Amino acid sequence: GAQAAAPGAAGAAWDLTGIYPDIAAWDAARKAVLAALPRLEAYKGTLGESAQAMAKALTDISAVSKDAARVYVYASLKGDEDVRVAASQEREAQARDMYAAFGQAIAWQSPEILAIGKDKVESFIAADATLQRLFAFSLRDTLRQAAHTLDTQGEQILAALAAPLAGPGDVRGQLVASDIPRPTVKLSDGREVRLDDQGYTLTRDAPSRADRKMVFNEFWGSYGKFENSLGAALAAKMKGDVFEAQTRKYPNSLAMALSANAVPESVYRTLVSETNAGLPQLHRYFQLRRKMLGLPDIHYYDIYPPLVSLDRTFTLNDMRNIAIEALKPLGPDYGKQLGAATAAKWMDPFPRPGKRSGAYMNGSAYDVHPYLLLNLGENFDGLSTYVHEWGHAMHTLLANKAQPYELSDYPIFTAEIASTCNELLLSEYMLANAKTKQEKIYYLGMRLENLRGTYFRQTMFAEFELKIHEMAEAGEGLSGASITKAYLALLKRYHGPDFIIDEPYAIEWAYIGHFYYFFYVYQYATSITAGTWFARSILNGGKAERENYLDVLRAGGSDYPTDILQRAGLDMTKPDPYRDLIAGFGETIDEIESLLG
Repeated sequence: GAQAAAPGAAGAAWDLTGIYPDIAAWDAARKAVLAALPRLEAYKGTLGESAQAMAKALTDISAVSKDAARVYVYASLKGDEDVRVAASQEREAQARDMYAAFGQAIAWQSPEILAIGKDKVESFIAADATLQRLFAFSLRDTLRQAAHTLDTQGEQILAALAAPLAGPGDVRGQLVASDIPRPTVKLSDGREVRLDDQGYTLTRDAPSRADRKMVFNEFWGSYGKFENSLGAALAAKMKGDVFEAQTRKYPNSLAMALSANAVPESVYRTLVSETNAGLPQLHRYFQLRRKMLGLPDIHYYDIYPPLVSLDRTFTLNDMRNIAIEALKPLGPDYGKQLGAATAAKWMDPFPRPGKRSGAYMNGSAYDVHPYLLLNLGENFDGLSTYVHEWGHAMHTLLANKAQPYELSDYPIFTAEIASTCNELLLSEYMLANAKTKQEKIYYLGMRLENLRGTYFRQTMFAEFELKIHEMAEAGEGLSGASITKAYLALLKRYHGPDFIIDEPYAIEWAYIGHFYYFFYVYQYATSITAGTWFARSILNGGKAERENYLDVLRAGGSDYPTDILQRAGLDMTKPDPYRDLIAGFGETIDEIESLLG
């Protein structure tokens, strides 16, 4: 296909020599980190001596941490270039071992800061410019968690429990990757497809309804036979979460999960309640989908086929030019930086045998620049991915320029805002420049689909995750059957009374690996909500609105994410941003309906 001849198809198109000139230099850097660890351990017991002593220790630990991250980034990127190369995989393992050793060498740090106590730490911060500038936020963050931090022995026990507590996720991973027998089906076009997770995602949008139904029946049927084991694994994971929350003296699992970034619980609860209030708009979308696909009724297997098709292709050069144009509302400085960054060798854009699948931006080599791994198809989906991942990269560039290393690393809660805002600006640009009615309907349909998948679906997952944790906390015995029942009830509520959910498909919870990540998925929904809010304010506003948004990106990890957003005028504990998103979703349906006439 077109991709085989794509630039960089022979090997990675990125240039890792900016991190280390060669493997030998990488290995020397790794050994230097390991050699520094006894020195870091020797600081134990010195933090309370004086403000200067604390500043000296924290500065040294920070410098080694920055080097360790660089070592790890290189090994990880090199390994992803070709996952078949054993030597690269061994280097990744070495980098992981180095990280674990670094973690052990500084494990004393938090307990010691807590032992020194708030008053003394605050007096040190007041007395020392380095502590004030670089470490005040993390010191105060450590103190904030005092009530939930155990003594050194307790922390060591919990750290040692990390591996056994990850057991249920490992069991599920093995079941899904290798043990569940996967059916092979023959589609109406004569293709034979093995329905593992990847085969399912590639065929669930089949144009033939009979094919889709068969794919769903066979695929979910293969999961359904293992409902008991998969249920036991998820139930064990819930018990582990509840155990940890109780051990750390949190009122419940949700409180513990949100505490890491000081996200108010009302953010989670408001997201769920406002989404439920907005479900009639989602139900409208499903009826629009049913009409456009010309179906007599709508089933769960009718969700994935595209509403209309777009034959347009985009080369890598097209993607770059469109991105630069579409993101012009973010201002000339952003545009100049994006132009320079996208022209440099920071990205490995196309699929090739042996290369890791998926797409990511890795910005952890602070003194170098971000790197992007993409597997682009030359279609609108590829273009969206390009704009999304460059959104992350620009976030990193802006944060790293504005913040010292210690305050640059931003959490997921704000990370996905940078990428979704870019996607929305792309969507607006494509609509404004669409040549035909068909093309307009395509972009509007993609926007609806994006909001369905990233906002409504992830909030449904978030509500499910809360529900099963609450069931575990109330001592209700969780089983595959009771988990499926809870999930089915949510599927029915979210999809509405005129939507048919066939009960065997309610095993879908078992396919979502994110349920082993501990209250992670809600952040997709809050991010697209915030991204939508900022995109609108930028498009409707002027320089002030734009700078206000860019300040959020420049803030990096210098404060808690909801506080950073609050300063930009966005209160995620209030219903308004969610209502705005849902109203926009409804307006998009109106636009399609008027174009269809």
